[in-house]
Amino acid sequence: MSNELNSSGDNRLDEEGAAGGVLPSVGSIVSRLRFRQVALLTALDEQGSLHKAAEVMHMTQPAATKALHEMEDALGVTLFDRSPRGIEATELGRCVIRYARLIQSDVANLREELQNMISGRGGRLSIGTIMGAAPFVTRALSRLREIQPDVSIEISEDTSARQLLLLDQGRIDLMIGRSSVSSQPNLYHYEMLRGEPMCIVSGIDHPLATAQKVRLQELADASWILYSSNMPMRIWIEHEFKLEGVKVPGNVIETASPFVTITLLAQSNMVAVMPLDIAHFFAARQMLGILPVNLKTRIEHYGIVTRKNSTLSSLAKMFIQILRQQN
Repeated sequence: MSNELNSSGDNRLDEEGAAGGVLPSVGSIVSRLRFRQVALLTALDEQGSLHKAAEVMHMTQPAATKALHEMEDALGVTLFDRSPRGIEATELGRCVIRYARLIQSDVANLREELQNMISGRGGRLSIGTIMGAAPFVTRALSRLREIQPDVSIEISEDTSARQLLLLDQGRIDLMIGRSSVSSQPNLYHYEMLRGEPMCIVSGIDHPLATAQKVRLQELADASWILYSSNMPMRIWIEHEFKLEGVKVPGNVIETASPFVTITLLAQSNMVAVMPLDIAHFFAARQMLGILPVNLKTRIEHYGIVTRKNSTLSSLAKMFIQILRQQN
């Protein structure tokens, strides 16, 4: 970053802004911030260099420096620090960048929705879902398409933690999953939908695939395919092992992908945990076997998750209503 960013202006921001704990009013911030400055923020974060960000924004470096100064002055905090690698967002800067991405996403969604309304199309909806909720979500989407045949839908399947990140960034309108995995679940509105029965699966040629009954103890020495250690599905299966007095498996491949899981099961004698609805879908197509293991507990319910204080489109509200009716 140029020396301009280390001038006495930054010291004033530190002393009067963040350190003093007094920020400008909302009206003051709104009147002084411009969309181009918001776009510059995300460019700086992505490029890690004032020079490269200025090029991306088709600005001169002095103009970019001035715009950043104006933004920091409007907010009353320092957003970036110099580092050997270029520039790096401060903790406060990372917070502002997160909201900058939300603003850009909302503007993009606004433009697309207006364009769809002008052209007579049905609008756009972006949804995130965890794997176990996918059959439930896709049935609701089919119903939505019956009501709104011209709607444009984007659906993302991943863990709740990654879906919450997309929700925070404004890249999805809502998600079907669990807000409890967040370190700040109070940031979200959560409406419980249904439970997610789990099962143990294997490849169809696994030695235990045709067994009438399998005890969890028999799988203690098996190679397992599991979600990462902080995910509800992983926490749940480890609890099941502890209830059986069995050591938690150490020979584990971690993945959230059902297709990676199925491929590994087909090529080995590994076993995995999978939502029962998903397992039934693949078992009916001879892609895996469901082992008859008696599991003692259930995993936490999943539900509808939205950002608090966010404005949902009429299409998102319609989809949520369909989910409620289907539940």
